[in-house]
Formats: sequence, structure tokens, C-alpha cells
Amino acid sequence: MSTPVELEQTQVDPSAETLGAEDKPWMTIVWNDPVNLMSYVTYVFQKLFGYNRDKATKLMLDVHQKGRAVVSSGSKEKVEGDVAKLHAAGLWATMQRDS
Repeated sequence: MSTPVELEQTQVDPSAETLGAEDKPWMTIVWNDPVNLMSYVTYVFQKLFGYNRDKATKLMLDVHQKGRAVVSSGSKEKVEGDVAKLHAAGLWATMQRDS
């Protein structure tokens, strides 16, 4: 039987420096396309993510002017769902690990 001191020495407390790549959050990226109107992209961001009009407009402008915007982040499963919803709405979206 182990004493509490021995158990304490064998337990590892992960810190930000020791977290593996699998622990990093994922990002949902929406890409600019020649098809969708800016007003529609703003509408989709509001409906899918619950963003207010100002935040949705800012993200839409990032997509339009910079070519892309990160619209959500989280676990791989959550981001996969967000990408699927964006695809269903007709937007170009991908996912990648946060760096």
C-alpha cells in the first residue's frame, strides 16, 4: 500500500507548457467567397453563433477584407459541428488547431 506522500509525488499536474497538441482548442475559420452577400454572412453569424449585429458585422468585414475570420473555437467536436452548420448555410468554412 502506498502512503499519501508517494502518491503525491507520482501525480502530475499539467501546466500550460506541458499540454500536448490535443489539448489546444480548435478554431472555425470562414473564408471569403464570391457567392454570398455580406448581409447574408452577417445574418448567418447572428443566427448560428448568437452574435450581436456589431460583432457579426465585424467578423463579416474580416472575411470580406482579410479573406478569412475565426468565428468560433473550442473542442474538436464543437468546431466540427460549427463547420457543418456553416456548410449547410452555404459558407466556406474549415477548422484548424489554435496555434
